[in-house]
Amino acid sequence: MDATATGAPSAPTMTPGRRMAALLLLAGVMVIDGYDLNAMALAIRWLAPEMGVEPTAFSIVQSADLLGLGIGALLIAPLGDRLGRKPLIVAGCFAIAATTSATALSGSIAGFAIWRLLTGIALGACLANVSALSAEVAPEGRRSTIMAVVSAGIAIGAMLAGFTAPELVGWAGWRGLFWVPAVLALLLGLGLLAILPGGRGATRERRAGARTPFAELLRPPLAFPLAVFTCAYMINAVALYMLVRWTPIVLPAEVFGDSLPSRIQGLMQGMGLPVSIGLAFLIDKWKPGPTLAIGYAVIALAFLAIWATPADPLGWSLLLLVAGGGVTGIHGALMALSPKLFPSHVLSTAIGAAVAISRIGAIAAPLVGAALIDAGISASGYFLTLVIPVTICGGLALLVPLAMRARDGGAAAVPA
Repeated sequence: MDATATGAPSAPTMTPGRRMAALLLLAGVMVIDGYDLNAMALAIRWLAPEMGVEPTAFSIVQSADLLGLGIGALLIAPLGDRLGRKPLIVAGCFAIAATTSATALSGSIAGFAIWRLLTGIALGACLANVSALSAEVAPEGRRSTIMAVVSAGIAIGAMLAGFTAPELVGWAGWRGLFWVPAVLALLLGLGLLAILPGGRGATRERRAGARTPFAELLRPPLAFPLAVFTCAYMINAVALYMLVRWTPIVLPAEVFGDSLPSRIQGLMQGMGLPVSIGLAFLIDKWKPGPTLAIGYAVIALAFLAIWATPADPLGWSLLLLVAGGGVTGIHGALMALSPKLFPSHVLSTAIGAAVAISRIGAIAAPLVGAALIDAGISASGYFLTLVIPVTICGGLALLVPLAMRARDGGAAAVPA
């Protein structure tokens, strides 16, 4: 049975040193993703007073980059399965550099929304292809772990944004939060242009007569894995973006001060790094469904504990590390689950579809969060609402073994 029939990616021919450099640079793209997607949420704390508006006036801006991510993931990322990963990733990095620079030069809410939309499109085109290529480059038996390590760059970027925001704004103003990812994206694009091999990788191994990737995903045996994967990714995105987009605003300033909320946001997503890698290791070596279900149970308990206790910088910070680190970490671990659900020749398309569909929840999340804040919800009540999407995700995690059996049954039916 060939590699495509089994779903195993065929790694591009690369020396070990070049392979490691490629993985590091691919992880760097994820760092940009995490940093850039949190930059606006952090900048609002300083930008809103400068513009004389309420922070919730930026709700459309908060959703614009997420809408762009969906567009890029759905319409552009699947081209990686046909044209190759390298052109999409390199062009995406250069586009991120340009649009993020334009964001730094904007001065109106409409301008911010437009440039955040275009930045999101570029990020969406990159994200699925970076994940798929990291799976193709990784050694067999460690693909989920390698994908999680690469995807953990998102948590690193978000953590760096939260930790450095007060100092960076003090040095360069809120625009510094956009100049940093712009410069890094440009450098990464140049590095990937030199390091990544040409060609189309595993996409060359499509079976003769195979359907287009989208058509194949929408029919058995892959339709059920796609439904489970995309629903879990979408609902997890609701919890993730309600959490990270408004935590710096919803935490009461009289208890947490001016800079601690930004640092808590960074710590939450930084905690996602070890959580994501640990969960991916268990997905590789143990049982994916129970691993994810247990993780969601712990997250739900942490949110409930926040609701049940008075606001306290130490206690709530620790609970937010558990809850926020869990939500962020599982988001990366869900991406690492994808090679177990889909064969390589449709992997970019499957990831792109999940990212695109998840934008429905991600776009709605900042708007819902803003509505709750405008309605006067308490900080503890806000975090309590996040128990709902987390519980739904826990139920979907229990369907993962069925999704894997459905996919394996289809692979077994392909003649060797």
